[in-house]
Amino acid sequence: MRHRAAPFGQAMLSLPAALGRAAGQLTDPAVLRVLAKSIVLTLAVFIAVGVAAGFGVDALFDRWELAGGGSAGALAGLLLTVVGGWLLFRIVALAVLQLFADEVVRAVEAKHYPQALATARDVPWREELATGARSTVRALLVNAVALILAIPLLFTAIGPAVLLWAVNAWLLGRELQELAWARHRHAAGDDPSISGPPLSGPTRFLLGGTIAGLLAVPFVNLLAPVLGAAAAVHLVHRRKEASVAE
Repeated sequence: MRHRAAPFGQAMLSLPAALGRAAGQLTDPAVLRVLAKSIVLTLAVFIAVGVAAGFGVDALFDRWELAGGGSAGALAGLLLTVVGGWLLFRIVALAVLQLFADEVVRAVEAKHYPQALATARDVPWREELATGARSTVRALLVNAVALILAIPLLFTAIGPAVLLWAVNAWLLGRELQELAWARHRHAAGDDPSISGPPLSGPTRFLLGGTIAGLLAVPFVNLLAPVLGAAAAVHLVHRRKEASVAE
């Protein structure tokens, strides 16, 4: 059965329900384990970047025989951690989530879609690694281009923020759908009407835009990647069920 694109209004109605179900499962022990691992690893990445930056600045001060290397190194490490966190948190958090996404998908399917869980395949670690690497490289390249395009929009005040949000909404919607759909694509066989993207463009964009917005909120951004992955599972399976009924 060919997937029919959901109207924008239908996407607006389906997304809150999916996010609500996802939020309701944040206390699930399986999801909590993923949250704990992803938060710790994400923070560890930024701390490591900050420490490395501090040592790097100290080494430059020593090489050039300049005074104040220790304090400058600490300040540089702090600034790079804060600035890097603001600019790259989304990319790092999603890259980390790729390592544990299968656990989130399994937890949601075990509770809400046991029949889908029974027919799902185990995604090989090499495939997960390759998918994560492609996703990270794509996000870095697209965001780099977006930053360049945002320069002429600086005079508009909110122009750069809107552009970066829109770009990351598109990226996140695509990535989150892939996380939810990868274990089930094989069941579609070679039928292009089924093996294609299970979510419509508006649904992916709204999902990605919502999660991109949450990633900009301190503390909430630590939950956003897992919340987005769980919501994507609900959206994919609800759409799949609807397509079968059509």
